[in-house]
Amino acid sequence: MILCFIQCDILKMIIKRITLHNWKNFQKCDVKLHERCFIVGANASGKSNFIDALRFLRDISKQAGGLQSAVEERGGITKIRCLAARKNPNVSISVELGEPDTEELTWRYSLDFVHTGGGVIKNQVKIQSEEVYYYPENVYKLNRPRETKEDEDTLKYTHLEQPNSNREFRPLQTFFQNIEYLNIIPQLVRESALVTHFGSKDDYYGRMFLKKIANKNEKTIKSYFKKISDFLVLAVPQLKELGLVKDEMGVPHLEVRYEHWRAKGSKQQEPQFSDGTLRLIGFLFALIDNSGVTLLEEPELNLHSGIVGRIPEFIARVLRQKKQSRQIILTTHSYDILSNGGVSADEVLVLQNTSEGTTVNRVSDLPEIRHILEAGLSMADAVIPATKPNHIEKMSQYSLFP
Repeated sequence: MILCFIQCDILKMIIKRITLHNWKNFQKCDVKLHERCFIVGANASGKSNFIDALRFLRDISKQAGGLQSAVEERGGITKIRCLAARKNPNVSISVELGEPDTEELTWRYSLDFVHTGGGVIKNQVKIQSEEVYYYPENVYKLNRPRETKEDEDTLKYTHLEQPNSNREFRPLQTFFQNIEYLNIIPQLVRESALVTHFGSKDDYYGRMFLKKIANKNEKTIKSYFKKISDFLVLAVPQLKELGLVKDEMGVPHLEVRYEHWRAKGSKQQEPQFSDGTLRLIGFLFALIDNSGVTLLEEPELNLHSGIVGRIPEFIARVLRQKKQSRQIILTTHSYDILSNGGVSADEVLVLQNTSEGTTVNRVSDLPEIRHILEAGLSMADAVIPATKPNHIEKMSQYSLFP
C-alpha cells in the first residue's frame, strides 16, 4: 500500500534541481529546473553534456543497463570526468524531485563514483556513495556504503539496477527509466527500411523511429496522428491525412496526402518528406508519447522561423493538458524560440565557458542579463550576446588563403 502511494507521488514529480561535480564540462554545477527548460550556450559549452547527465541516470536504471555499462558507453570515466578536476577526482550526480507548483521536495537521489582497476585489472568505476532521501518522512531510504560494510564487487553496482535492493524506492527507478531523449536525424528515418537488426540498443536518432510508432496499438496511433496532423497542417499546409502504412515486406512508413493542382493530390512517404517535416513529426511525437521527462536537442533545426517561434507555446499547451506531471528540457541556439514572450527568466539556463569548466545559471540568477530584460528587451536580445564566443566578430576578418 505504501509503495502504491509513493508510485502515485512519482507520477506528479519533475526534476527540481540538479547538482553535478566533475561531470564532463562541469566541474561544479548546482541549478534549479523548471517544467519547461531552455538550455542556451555557445558551441562546445556542454549543452548536450548537461542533459546527458539525466540520460546517464536513465541508462543506469533501465533493463540490461547498469552503472558499468553506462560508463563504458561514454568511453570510460576518463571521458566523463571533467578536465578541470583536481584534488577530488570523483564524479557525482544528484537530483531532487518534487511537484512542479510547490517549493516542497519529495525525493533526492545522489550517486558518487570513482575509477577503479588498471593494469591487468579491468578499468571500471566504484561507488563512493549512493543515497536516496525521502523528504516527507525526513528519512534515508538508502545510505551506502556508510550503513553497511561492502566489498569492492558490490560497490560496482547501484541499487537502482538491483530489483532486490530498491523495493522502497522503486518508483525512482521507474521515473529515471521513463526519461526520454530524441534527436531525429532525417536521413536515418529515411533509411529505416534498410535496417534489419538494431539489437537492443536505444534509438535516439530515428533509425527505429517508425518501428516504435508501429508498435503502438491502432487506436493510439490514430490518436497520435490526429494530434500531430492538426499541428502539421498549420506548419506545412500541403500535407494532409498523416498515417502509417506497411509495405509488402511489413516495413512501416509514414504516409501523407500531398495537395497540388490535381483534384485528389498524391500520396508521399518519408523518403519524399523534407528534413524539417521529419524533424517536426519526431518532435511532436516525443511530446505526445512521453509522460515523464523529455530531452530534446535543438528542435529548431530545419524548421522555418515562423514555426520555431511557436515551439514554446506548443510545449506550454502540452504541459497544461497533462494528466500527470511532465517536464520538457531542450537545448537551443534559436533567437526565435527565445524571442517568444512567454519564456520566463526561471526557464532559461545559460551555459558559459570558463577556465575552470562550464558554469550553469538561470537567467533569473544573473543580474547582468536580468537587468537587460527589465529594460524591455527580449530574452533573445539579453541571452544570445551573453553566450556568443569571445572575439567572434574577428571571424569576418579572417582569411583561409594567404
